[in-house]
Amino acid sequence: MERYAGALEEVADGARQQERHYQLLSALQSLVKELPSSFQQRLSYTTLSDLALALLDGTVFEIVQGLLEIQHLTEKSLYNQRLRLQNEHRVLRQALRQKHQEAQQACRPHNLPVLQAAQQQELQAVEHRIREEQRAMDRKIVLELDRKVADQQSTLEKAGVAGFYVTTNPQELMLQMNLLELIRKLQQRGCRAGKAALGLGGPWQPPAAQYDQKGSPVPP
Repeated sequence: MERYAGALEEVADGARQQERHYQLLSALQSLVKELPSSFQQRLSYTTLSDLALALLDGTVFEIVQGLLEIQHLTEKSLYNQRLRLQNEHRVLRQALRQKHQEAQQACRPHNLPVLQAAQQQELQAVEHRIREEQRAMDRKIVLELDRKVADQQSTLEKAGVAGFYVTTNPQELMLQMNLLELIRKLQQRGCRAGKAALGLGGPWQPPAAQYDQKGSPVPP
């Protein structure tokens, strides 16, 4: 009798799982229609079905939330590092300008051309140093964000999320962004499989260095 009851429970659990899978798959198929046609063609039924399976117990929603939080912390840290470097450069320029002005005021007129030439060389050397330090910082930012992308891709791949693996291919990265956008929208719709993870912030995206037209980082 107990075996019979256990078998019935397994059948019921299987039916509930199938129903949740169907609901998630249907929702994904509906959401895919909002994507550009080029990405719709790449998101096959099999891919969407596998994604729906990965979302059944809500664990993936929690993983994405954790990745998003780590991403924001990383971006904030890198932005603050570059901001500190910019402040250091601003102080350096101000100190050099003041030093030059004081030297010129104390200089005798007939020695002024020689002093100004020397100061110009010093200024050029300082500006060259500043540019090199800025480039080094930007390279560091890009490398760190690239590492985070790879970590996030690997984590989602291990979690069994369809479409995720470590890659730097721009088209594949865009596809992964769209997949995560689908996950975010599922949360917003409050699908039963994702209710435990509702409250996730904005869409997670593989990070990339973002700068304004002047080359300064855009704050996260």
